[in-house]
Amino acid sequence: MKFKANNLLNNKGGGKLLIRSNGVLMNLDGKRYFTGVGIDITESKRLESALEQESKLLETTLISVGDGVISCDRNGQILFINRVAEELTGWTKNEALGKPFEDVFNIVNDTNHEKAGNIVADVITTKSIRELDNQTLLIASDGSERPIEDSAAPIIDEGGEVLGVVVVFRDYTEKKQKLEQIQFLSYHDQLTGLYNRRFYEEELRRMDTLRNLPLSLIMGDVNGLKLVNDSFGHVMGDELLKKAAAVISKSCRADDVVARLGGDEFVVLLPKTDQVVAEEIIARIEKLASKEKVGTMELSISFGFETKYDKDEDIQQVFKKAEDYMYRRKLTESLGMRNKTVGMVIETLFDKYQKEMLHSERVSKLSAELGSKIGLNIKDSHDLKTAGLMHDIGKIGIADGILDKSEKLNDEDWAEIRRHPEIGYRILSSANEFAEIADHILESHERWDGCGYPKGLKGEEISLEARIIAIADAYDAMTKMRFHMESFTVEEAIEEINRCSGTQFDPEIARVFIDIIKNED
Repeated sequence: MKFKANNLLNNKGGGKLLIRSNGVLMNLDGKRYFTGVGIDITESKRLESALEQESKLLETTLISVGDGVISCDRNGQILFINRVAEELTGWTKNEALGKPFEDVFNIVNDTNHEKAGNIVADVITTKSIRELDNQTLLIASDGSERPIEDSAAPIIDEGGEVLGVVVVFRDYTEKKQKLEQIQFLSYHDQLTGLYNRRFYEEELRRMDTLRNLPLSLIMGDVNGLKLVNDSFGHVMGDELLKKAAAVISKSCRADDVVARLGGDEFVVLLPKTDQVVAEEIIARIEKLASKEKVGTMELSISFGFETKYDKDEDIQQVFKKAEDYMYRRKLTESLGMRNKTVGMVIETLFDKYQKEMLHSERVSKLSAELGSKIGLNIKDSHDLKTAGLMHDIGKIGIADGILDKSEKLNDEDWAEIRRHPEIGYRILSSANEFAEIADHILESHERWDGCGYPKGLKGEEISLEARIIAIADAYDAMTKMRFHMESFTVEEAIEEINRCSGTQFDPEIARVFIDIIKNED
């Protein structure tokens, strides 16, 4: 009778040995005999136990990692799948084990949805690591799709034979979205969403071929943007640019390339488009633009264009001709727009602050009367009357809530208000109709003694018109516009002007002004 047994024996040194016995029990002549072999398997058992622990540790690690892991044998049958792989594929461990790898790991090309190659078969054939490109979609068992990135490596024994393949993969959705966002921003204008200068320059080189002729190029420039920024702030200016971008895009065709070059400039590339069609597209844009407003501000864009017919013509010269044409049109169109915008600015200010309107009208009347008394001619008197009306136009750029603040103004509020002469100067100097009075507005808060703002001018360094406006403004403010305190009587105001004559006010103008006020009474 054969037998096998593992026995624990004590050796002479007090140690324990694990012995595997293989033998035979025999009966001979009525006696029982044993013959066999005992083998010390202590070390092999220790190694076996260590290997088992290592295997469990490896399996636990693979189960716990954040990436999906699937291993399969040399025939492509799945041997292992971790929790993340179950979630990504939609297959449970029990469903996946023993299944062909490509049944569970169903991948297609992101661009054309064609079935991707069998990465496991490729690894087994080449005995090398393989990675899929980042245009791979994994289709889960429920039909849902997600982009993944993955790699597969062969499991090779000591003899160089491939035992199987391990595939590691992860959800690429978030990373892909970030990369797409980076790519979008690298080729698009962040404010308008149109293509940017970089993309335009690349497309211009690409389109500059014989098959795209005739190639037309439209240049556009938003009129009055700087004036809007100075008057109403950059938020409104940005809205104007976004409106312009939307109108231009809507008016163009699918194959046209619309880009913002920066600032207030836009460009449109029109392949296979002659001069007639380019003009039609400009007319379409202008018609749509005429219906658009941002607040009270009308959208106005000056356009120029040029068409390339000859393959040997330099495309940069075509661009320059379109740009020059645009600037020629802008010279006339933009001036009218800026003049119109100044009117809108003063209307907006007066609509928001009724007291400012009444104050400005009184200052205008007083200034004109004082100018006439001093001896200004008809034209200068007319300009002075306009300057008096416009002297506080820069307050349109003052932060909301300060001009009609119910409590006493603090130092920060006053610092903000003191910006208004410079804002008014920028607004008026941009419009030819009002450019001559812009300096008067800038200097209207200077003082005779040089302690005024914004430039600290003194004496006759200050324009005569500004000195006149300063005293008319102060008088009306004292008698009509005093916030948080009682207004001065006429007598008190005259006394204050007398006191400030030679410091705040030109003494000669102060004398003439006081005579006017006394005679009115």
